[in-house]
Amino acid sequence: MKTRVLSLLGLLAVGTVGATAQGRLPSIPQTLSLQDALELSEIYSPIYAQTLNDRGPAAWGVRNAYGSFLPTLNVSSNATYSGAGTQRFLTTNFVQPSATIGSSYSLTLNWTLNGNTLLQPGVQKAALSATDASIDAARMTLRSAVVQQYVAVLEAEAQVALQERQVARNIENLRLAQARHDVGQTTMIDVRQAEVTKGQSDVALLVAEHLVLVNKLTLFQSMGIPAPADPMVVTLSDSFPIIEPHWSLDELLADAEAYNPDMNNLRAQQTSAEWNERSVKSQWLPSLNFIANWSGFTQQFTNGEFLVTSARSQSVANIGGCQESNVINQDLNSRLGLDRPIVGDCNAQFGITPADENAIRASNSVFPFNFFNQPFFLRATVSLPIFDQFNRNLQVSRASAQAEDMKELSRARELQVRTDVSQTFYGLLAAHRAIEIQENNRVAARESTRLARERYRVGAGTFFELLDAQLANEQAEADYITAVFAYHRALVGLEAAVGRPLR
Repeated sequence: MKTRVLSLLGLLAVGTVGATAQGRLPSIPQTLSLQDALELSEIYSPIYAQTLNDRGPAAWGVRNAYGSFLPTLNVSSNATYSGAGTQRFLTTNFVQPSATIGSSYSLTLNWTLNGNTLLQPGVQKAALSATDASIDAARMTLRSAVVQQYVAVLEAEAQVALQERQVARNIENLRLAQARHDVGQTTMIDVRQAEVTKGQSDVALLVAEHLVLVNKLTLFQSMGIPAPADPMVVTLSDSFPIIEPHWSLDELLADAEAYNPDMNNLRAQQTSAEWNERSVKSQWLPSLNFIANWSGFTQQFTNGEFLVTSARSQSVANIGGCQESNVINQDLNSRLGLDRPIVGDCNAQFGITPADENAIRASNSVFPFNFFNQPFFLRATVSLPIFDQFNRNLQVSRASAQAEDMKELSRARELQVRTDVSQTFYGLLAAHRAIEIQENNRVAARESTRLARERYRVGAGTFFELLDAQLANEQAEADYITAVFAYHRALVGLEAAVGRPLR
């Protein structure tokens, strides 16, 4: 179909076509077939496009349902700054001699399994099927509207052709009346009456041509494409043959059971409602939840020298304490004969070397990615709902009622479709029979008009007899056109009721 549409858009275009939010619309070909009109309408009809847009979210709903079986993964990170100063907690003051900067990360894995998760794929698949059925119904509705309007244009053009023939006949009648008046075989009354009749047919032709214009504008609107500046330059190339209805009612009812888009749409919605009911009932099942977490942090003083200074002060204090302990232990050992430990070199054991100071400075340089990992965290939870103030009961009752409503609505639509198919089929039979009758009437009216014209030509009949015969002929021709296109409209209606083309 894409290849056909591309070739269609390459045809000679007429008129100016405006731009829309979706981009440039195609130009209208000078010769428009019904198939061209249907293909363009499926691409550019805004109403159909709105329904078609629903499929994307519905398809992602199915992917999301299967994705629910996988765990969620969240990663977070942050950076912090805290200035130097004193903080008070109760009666204790905490002094922070240097500002600090820090960073952290967290990786969390969360997996949940419950009855709703298990049933979501079925729920979303049913919703996708319902969306596809809605699209099919919208496509059939669009097709029916375009075909009906295409037929309306053809009918209006047939009325124009009829009025053109009538104008030509009235011109001939005027010439005949004028010729008879010139030779003294009739009065000026006939001439004036012929002029009035001809003028009336001219007005009727203008009205018929305007109706063609209106119907073409409506056709372009139903296709979703702006009409060219002069819609009359676009001609419709298709015509519809009249075929005797050869279908049986049972065959059409069987086709409607299988193809009617509205019925299939309601069935899909019924299935979706039933899956939704199962999903709501699954709230009575237990739920499993697993959480795993990996995290880490950094903390760095902006003034790392105070750590070195603190280490030096602590070293001096440790050396002093070591030396004092040695003196005490030596005194006790000499007096009491004990063997208490004595540190040989306190400076060597507790002193701070330049390498130690550099190591302290290096240990402070951790921001932002030299993380200190926190212990791994894992939690598994099993929960079983017991009592929730009858909320689940209410939801189940509502879902069950909705499923039953859709079931009854689907059954009601089936009955309506059977009625529509039967009515349109019998109407089609009557319309086809009416064409045969109107064809006989048209033949008889044409013969009557021919005889009346000949009688008037030879002076055996009056001009009013000719007008009466011509008026009856015009009415018979109009009735025939009406019968023909009533047949076509009935066939389009039958196709819409059945849900598929029948020709």
